[in-house]
Amino acid sequence: MTTRTDAPTRREQILKEAARLFAERGFHGVGVDEIGAAVGISGPGLYRHFPGKDAMLAELLVGISGRLLTGAKRRLQEVGEVGGGGGATGTDGADPEAVLDSLIEGHIDFALDDRPLITLHDRELDRLRDTDRKLVRQLQRQYVELWVGVVRELYPELAEPAARSAVHSVFGLLNSTPHLGRPGALPGRATTAVLLHRMARGAFAAAGAP
Repeated sequence: MTTRTDAPTRREQILKEAARLFAERGFHGVGVDEIGAAVGISGPGLYRHFPGKDAMLAELLVGISGRLLTGAKRRLQEVGEVGGGGGATGTDGADPEAVLDSLIEGHIDFALDDRPLITLHDRELDRLRDTDRKLVRQLQRQYVELWVGVVRELYPELAEPAARSAVHSVFGLLNSTPHLGRPGALPGRATTAVLLHRMARGAFAAAGAP
């Protein structure tokens, strides 16, 4: 979801490799030395950046939940500015079609570019400390409710519980990318993104149909 083009920091490199290794072999199947080797530093050298694997896992899962929420708010604001509305919640006069399209695009970027984090969330969320796990859930609820508000503006006859179920269902669809096949077995990224976007909009349209 990020548009940043400068080189990643050492800390970001460590997190990226930790996510990949944790997703491939499980949290307990990866040692600190292996993460260090993946970024070209000694295992003990990692402790200058993180106190341990638990801290890496927490930053990965809390971090992606926060980035998804921040990115969604930014997209809503940007579409609102172009369309003459905007705001932190709701579309505030912006075209809800354009807002929903932008939200879907942002989540597809995450689903295609951060697949290890999806796997990590599914497998390892319960390993977080209670405080970190509650923070992840809080950020996720805010993210869902932002989508629910947009969906209900576009489909005003859709009741709130049904809209929330539709949002969760679309997330399930988009977050299925780690299970779509081995690398190289899928069409190109652009083709996959278009397909996922079409399916997401179709799901919302079906949910909002009279």
